Amino acid sequence: MSQSYDLIILGGGPGGYVAAIRAAQLGLKVALVEREHLGGVCLNWGCIPTKALLRNAEIARLVTGGGKEFGFAAENVTLDYAAAVERSRKISARLVKGVELLMKGNAIEVIWGSGRLTSPTSVEVALNDGAVQTLEAQHIILATGSRARLIPGVEADGETILTARHALARRELPASAVIIGAGPIGLEFATVWASYGAQVTVVEMLDHILPAEDEDAAKELARSLKRQKIKTLESTRVEGIEKTETGVTVRVTGPKGESVLAAEVALVAIGVRPNSEDLALEAAGVVTERGWVKVDGFMQTNISSIYAIGDLNGLLPLAHVASAQGILAVEHLSGQAIQPFDVNAMPRGTYTSPQVASFGLSEAKALEQGLAVKVGQFPFLPNGKALGLGENAGFVKVVAEEQSHAIVGAVIVGPEATELLPELVLAHTAGLSPHDIAATVHAHPTLNEAVMEAAHGVFGKAIHLG
Repeated sequence: MSQSYDLIILGGGPGGYVAAIRAAQLGLKVALVEREHLGGVCLNWGCIPTKALLRNAEIARLVTGGGKEFGFAAENVTLDYAAAVERSRKISARLVKGVELLMKGNAIEVIWGSGRLTSPTSVEVALNDGAVQTLEAQHIILATGSRARLIPGVEADGETILTARHALARRELPASAVIIGAGPIGLEFATVWASYGAQVTVVEMLDHILPAEDEDAAKELARSLKRQKIKTLESTRVEGIEKTETGVTVRVTGPKGESVLAAEVALVAIGVRPNSEDLALEAAGVVTERGWVKVDGFMQTNISSIYAIGDLNGLLPLAHVASAQGILAVEHLSGQAIQPFDVNAMPRGTYTSPQVASFGLSEAKALEQGLAVKVGQFPFLPNGKALGLGENAGFVKVVAEEQSHAIVGAVIVGPEATELLPELVLAHTAGLSPHDIAATVHAHPTLNEAVMEAAHGVFGKAIHLG
């Protein structure tokens, strides 16, 4: 006998559980199907534990050599990487427990198992205890996320060839590592491991690190990584990975020809692939493209009762994007009057040192699209707060349309960049111009004065720039 709901959600990650809460707030009867852990990859094996490790890495850099500027020195410092990993696991567990309480508090029924579609309004769940349960609902949201994409012919064993999930579970610091992929995941692990003394080489097939980001920001970060003794090889292709008695060798071809990199571990961080193959999408007639579920601006698939959110649709695989899409989908299926998804309003963040944060179009992308733009850029070098922090590398760049002055994108590379970006995202979403930001008084001394100065700079009127 089947059970009936208003909404079934497959996947309890940051897209699925947030959608469930919003649906409960709107009075819907919700079933959330999850096979492993609430919070998904983000809380358990992604965003949260990596940020905990990055905080540890920041402190490690300070006590092992960064204190001289501040007038202190520490001798015989012992860095316990295992303790850092344990701290990250405890933080993840605490947040997951919080999500479990939210499910109870919102009367959301969590069903532990793996779900698959049997029709546009029904789901069969293989429960973790071995039983099978059938669920019916007016609407279904698919939120099963993604997993690491691997190099063809290469299998991650969790010992010498790692994915990010393996790396987060590993208690031992590798003495050396080759990281394949210079996106946010690869560079964040490079930052952590190098801060604890590992020798790290990052290999990127495209012509600069953070290939999806502003090239000027990438170059600024590359200089900082070099100072942290992290080696980066751009325009370099991985030809093969082989296990050895002492670790791995990675064959690469780059501007100087072919070479072999030897290390204790190799981390593959070249992107993600959707968890779509076990959903029986064909049973409901859901259209996909290379495994990604196709959706419209409201996350609705070609089948009106079925929505797909988060990494599964491939629009922008980030946790906060999944949450935003989850709320959007629920409000749409509930008949709310809402605006469609705007990928250009979604913030992106890389939590390296310095951080890189951006949204919308880079200067180069805007020009590629034929937009006439004006750009304001202001460095952190003259910013009093940045100087006081001892973190004055980087800049704020604001990209605006020349005629309308509408902000179409921005990038920040520098201290707490991810915390500074939302002011610019809000301005874009609210239809504000750089004039509005420049006319807003920013407290002194603060890092976000650099945002104000960049806004002035769009019109060539930055105050503290000669």
